[in-house]
Amino acid sequence: MRLDKSDLSTRLQPVLDAITALPAGPGAAAALNTALPLEHPAVRLVFEAVQQGLEDGWLCPREANGVRFGRPVKPGPESRGFSVDAVVMAGAGPGHTHPAGEFDLCFVLDGAPRFDGNPPGWTVYGPGTWHVPTVTGGTMVILYFLPEGSIRFEDAPPAGQVVQ
Repeated sequence: MRLDKSDLSTRLQPVLDAITALPAGPGAAAALNTALPLEHPAVRLVFEAVQQGLEDGWLCPREANGVRFGRPVKPGPESRGFSVDAVVMAGAGPGHTHPAGEFDLCFVLDGAPRFDGNPPGWTVYGPGTWHVPTVTGGTMVILYFLPEGSIRFEDAPPAGQVVQ
């Protein structure tokens, strides 16, 4: 069976239910890693669709500076107002601010990667934080759940910005 963007959206529903119930910020990553670890059946179904999307080219159809990316899910009622961006990376990506926070679900593609020093699984950034996303030790595919699709790409944090 071939999977497509609509299958990914369907498989994301339990994940969207979980992140909608949590504020982005301290404690959210631990709660998600407990409730929806990588071994959870719902998360495994998401990863299966992600792998299919990478294989077929619809998940990350664009590339810039060695980072492959795409937005398979736009914010709307079905996605509880979240966009879902997908990124394949090894190394550093572009610096950016999370105006409303960011929930990241990180899967291993090869090696023993870490995302911003965190193991595979969930990483969460609170509203108003800025960082340069970095994968070390291998390659990851990361699903970025952004409230209302809100993200600002900036080379450096604005004055007074919280740096993660």
